Amino acid sequence: MMSDTAILELIKVAKSYDFPGGADSLYVLKDVTLRVTAGESVAIIGPSGSGKSTLLNIIGTLDHPTAGSVLLEDRDLSQFNDKELATIRNQEIGFVFQLHHLLPQCTVLENVLVPTLVNANRSFRKENEARARQLLERVGLDYRLSYWPGQLSGGERQRVAVVRALINNPKLLLADEPTGSLDRASSDNLAQLLIELNQEEGVTMIVATHSLELAARMGRVLELRDGVLY
Repeated sequence: MMSDTAILELIKVAKSYDFPGGADSLYVLKDVTLRVTAGESVAIIGPSGSGKSTLLNIIGTLDHPTAGSVLLEDRDLSQFNDKELATIRNQEIGFVFQLHHLLPQCTVLENVLVPTLVNANRSFRKENEARARQLLERVGLDYRLSYWPGQLSGGERQRVAVVRALINNPKLLLADEPTGSLDRASSDNLAQLLIELNQEEGVTMIVATHSLELAARMGRVLELRDGVLY
């Protein structure tokens, strides 16, 4: 359920890269300002190379802006050190990428539980496993718990990646071209799953995509063009 409370705010965020020899800087993002409320689903569209991945990496604290501020629940992320940011990434932000990045040596269930291993408190082990099983059942993969990633289809691997991103009950889910490597049927299924999880889990969702079909299923569509968000 959506609310008027801002979970994420970007204030005049810019990202540039300097070249050796004093050449002009390359600006990938220019004065990006964005406000996302809790429970919202937002699509960011734009061609390859438009800066969508850079923007998501900055929101997810995998990269730092050259200028501007990123606020997660009114906390300025620039005020946290690397260790604190790693904790925020693990506990409050879920990531889904174009490539699933599943560990080939781990089963489906083990892959989903990887983000929970950071928590040293073993008393949560049964609780985490129960949630993993529940989510895998929700996405139709309860019969694949002991399968290896290599035994799954592309669409199934992405569904596992989505569940892994949700295992720690994140406040914010970031998906970077999540359907980019899938066929049409698998893309449609994953898009429907993301919408249903947004509604049922209440997780705020930002999806970067060049797919207008996927974008149209989000609650709001923004375009990143020449480093500016429209």
